[in-house]
Amino acid sequence: MLRNVLKKVLLILLVVVVYQNWGKIERVFNPSQVVPEQVRANAKVVLYSTEWCGYCKQSRRFLDQKGIPYREFDIEKDAQARKAYEALGGGGIPFIDVNGTLIRGYDPDAIMAALK
Repeated sequence: MLRNVLKKVLLILLVVVVYQNWGKIERVFNPSQVVPEQVRANAKVVLYSTEWCGYCKQSRRFLDQKGIPYREFDIEKDAQARKAYEALGGGGIPFIDVNGTLIRGYDPDAIMAALK
């Protein structure tokens, strides 16, 4: 009985971990979607987000999938990040600064355009 419960708990944990890291996992199996090294090396990407935001999760997954390095700040947990977010104009999450181009919301095309 206890063994079956432990198996179910481990299975659920495995599913959660895979779901949270899907972008990184997908990049391993589909390297053709990775952004060229030159672009990634020069990318300066800052993601202002919250933990609960679904579009923030999609943004993380997209950046991970493309192999784009980024710094992430939770504007609810970090007062300095909140001030920086507001100084840039804020106005919703995710809020992404890509090489100086400000992108509001989840917009993969705008992210890729700003990287070029």
